[in-house]
Amino acid sequence: MKKLFFAVFAGAALIVATGCVSTVSDTKTLATTWSNDSVAGRYQRTVDQVYQASLTVIQQNGVLLTEYIPHDTTNNVRSLMGRVNDLKVWVRVEGIDTKTTQVDVQARTKWGATDINVVHELEKEIALQLAR
Repeated sequence: MKKLFFAVFAGAALIVATGCVSTVSDTKTLATTWSNDSVAGRYQRTVDQVYQASLTVIQQNGVLLTEYIPHDTTNNVRSLMGRVNDLKVWVRVEGIDTKTTQVDVQARTKWGATDINVVHELEKEIALQLAR
């Protein structure tokens, strides 16, 4: 009986210790660490060009799961979600003005930990894709 009580208590403590964080695409995901998990970059390109480059990079490095326009936004904001190296990756492409576009890349492991190195690598690959 004591073992069962301890197991239930340990499980409840684990649930309380972990939490949810917002992603760059306005969704929620599991988080066990609250360190920096996203990188942003701004480019002198249109939203369509940056979005296509982001789409290509995700497809070259992993699997594209979903493409969508977040609620309460205009067509100047597009998001996608994919899996790269067993990480969930979110990319948000947003037009700042007519000539400048910002891309935000975020990734988390299936257990909610961060991997900033993969995020930074993907953001660089988007920039290189735009340079081609």
